[in-house]
Amino acid sequence: MTDLVIPAPSLPTVPTTTVARFPVRRVFCVGRNYAAHAREMGHDPDREPPFFFTKPADAVVVDDADTPYPPQTAQLEHEVELVVAIGTGGADISVDDALAHVWGYAVGIDLTRRDLQSEAKRLGRPWDTAKGFDASAPIGLIAPARGIDPTTGAIELTVDGERRQLGDLADQIWSVAETIAALSRSVALAPGDLLMTGTPEGVGTLERGQRAVGTIAGVGEVRTRIV
Repeated sequence: MTDLVIPAPSLPTVPTTTVARFPVRRVFCVGRNYAAHAREMGHDPDREPPFFFTKPADAVVVDDADTPYPPQTAQLEHEVELVVAIGTGGADISVDDALAHVWGYAVGIDLTRRDLQSEAKRLGRPWDTAKGFDASAPIGLIAPARGIDPTTGAIELTVDGERRQLGDLADQIWSVAETIAALSRSVALAPGDLLMTGTPEGVGTLERGQRAVGTIAGVGEVRTRIV
């Protein structure tokens, strides 16, 4: 084995409902995948094909751990999402074959520094610091795909027990299979990749001390407290 000039970084992992953990290679996110959310953000969902952005693998927050409020923002917002864990990779995957590449599903929260994102949009700059910051992806237990239908199920987020977001996976503009197929035309997917599949309407701010709980019927939940 070739010597390394510095110690190799640790491999981020997410707990599963089995005894083993899921190693994270990359985190992809699809934007504006629910029509009502696209409209609340000022966009026309009927005119947009799926587009993607990324978070670093070590952005995941697991085991219901606290999430630190990020620096350089006064507007941290929550976006509850279905997370897809890729078990077998491939490029140019067909829609019909896409779900066969899925190891499992989880509930996640795409945390967003909305003020930074808005400024980046205004200036025509990338969103990286608004979406891909430290601890920007709390994720719950990943459940094996067998027996889970990713096309339907209530998706909800509460903050301190108050409902903020409520939708259904059936409201997605692009299904999980269609999203996987579209992404695989741009990059070769690999085992360990995670795909966050968009959020329903009702995104809002989070403050220090607040507890966010995301749930998806038939999939599970994610919990974190902002500190």
